[in-house]
Amino acid sequence: MIPSELNESTALLLNAHPQASTDQQACQQASIDRSGYIPESFADGVIFAQSIDDVVLAMSLAHEHGVKIVPRGAGTGLAAGSCAQAGEVVLDLSRMNQILDIDPVEQLAAVQPGVLNAEVNRAAGEHELFYAPDPASTAICSIGGNIATNAGGMWCAKYGVTRESVLSLLVVLPDGQLLRTGRRTIKGVAGYDMNALLIGSEGTLGIVVEAVLRLRPKPRFTSTMVAYFADENTAAQAASAVIAARLQPSVLELMDGKSLRAIDAALGTEHQQRGGALLLAQTDGFGAQLEMQALTQTIAPLASHVELAENEEEAHALIEARRQAIPSMELLGTVSICDIGVPRNRLAEAFAGLQRIEAERGVEIFTIAHAADGNLHPIIVVPEGQSITTGAAKLALADMFYLAKELGGTLTGEHGIGLLKQDWLAEEIGETSLQLQRRLRAVFDPQGILNPGKAI
Repeated sequence: MIPSELNESTALLLNAHPQASTDQQACQQASIDRSGYIPESFADGVIFAQSIDDVVLAMSLAHEHGVKIVPRGAGTGLAAGSCAQAGEVVLDLSRMNQILDIDPVEQLAAVQPGVLNAEVNRAAGEHELFYAPDPASTAICSIGGNIATNAGGMWCAKYGVTRESVLSLLVVLPDGQLLRTGRRTIKGVAGYDMNALLIGSEGTLGIVVEAVLRLRPKPRFTSTMVAYFADENTAAQAASAVIAARLQPSVLELMDGKSLRAIDAALGTEHQQRGGALLLAQTDGFGAQLEMQALTQTIAPLASHVELAENEEEAHALIEARRQAIPSMELLGTVSICDIGVPRNRLAEAFAGLQRIEAERGVEIFTIAHAADGNLHPIIVVPEGQSITTGAAKLALADMFYLAKELGGTLTGEHGIGLLKQDWLAEEIGETSLQLQRRLRAVFDPQGILNPGKAI
């Protein structure tokens, strides 16, 4: 039975749903994500959906009783977009984790939202295919969450973000209706692009319960290189030079010296001994080696040392070191993983600005970047248990936004707005756009019950 202290509407919903729980530990765990944000209270209950019918029932009941619902996937979000508090019920989709179909001829995969990103690639790999959007958290993040934030990743340098790889969605609307968007064909322009609208909407317009993903042929050849530089600014200049040379690597990742030290301490590697910053590049396709030669020639005048991976194992180790960057920093304290984007020819200015912010605010900032698309992840690390939403950490986050704005960039490249970045949203998109988007949200959710207080 549901505890009597809950308000009547919430109690009615939770009592009526067979997959509901009010276990205190489950509610607490479902109320936080990986952002470092800790709500003042925790959700009243959790519904562990196992089917589309479970989601339809949850939203129909929520609509009937006016209960606020917070959708949740794997809980790896970095902007507090799936955090919940008292007066809200979490709708957990992690148990909807089946790959429904893979069509190797059409190069498509139909999946449920709780499937992990890495699992899609593992299944696609059996057909010599791959799914391009690959966040560093690929092993632990879910496709539903990737869709909610329009997630990116390392391969986005060449293949684009989630929006470019999702062809169709099945969505449960806030009133429990089902909506199918997009199509299973590569091209299609009938009507407004509802598919693109829902991708990146942070669970505020509807809840994805199925997705048709576009797969791509695995490259026949790849070439992987790591280059070391005296400092971050020089590495950033090299990354900008790659773009200016009209090269298109499949991976172009930059890690600053502090990040290298954290990785070395966690993994036992020796990157920091070789340079003050690192640039990791990968090219693919039939011309992979030729393109890598051109890329190496482009950055060689700036680099202190360049190494080509001699085999697949060495290449994997380099990629894995990049994937372990954030987990390595999480060993040092509480982290706030920021997400600014700047024009690619201003990367060096962005790194210089971040170093200035670190000195002025007295906080530790580690920076990694998807250098090919100008998406930087400055990561604030504070002592364990210290707040990342107040004091110097919050001021540094504001400074980062204004730095990005000054350089012609954006507040977020792929993590979304959630709760953590709302203070600066209006300044970026403008009041006219903000009000129009709020009216659009109200069309989908006139009661305001879906992921309240997040994003727009």
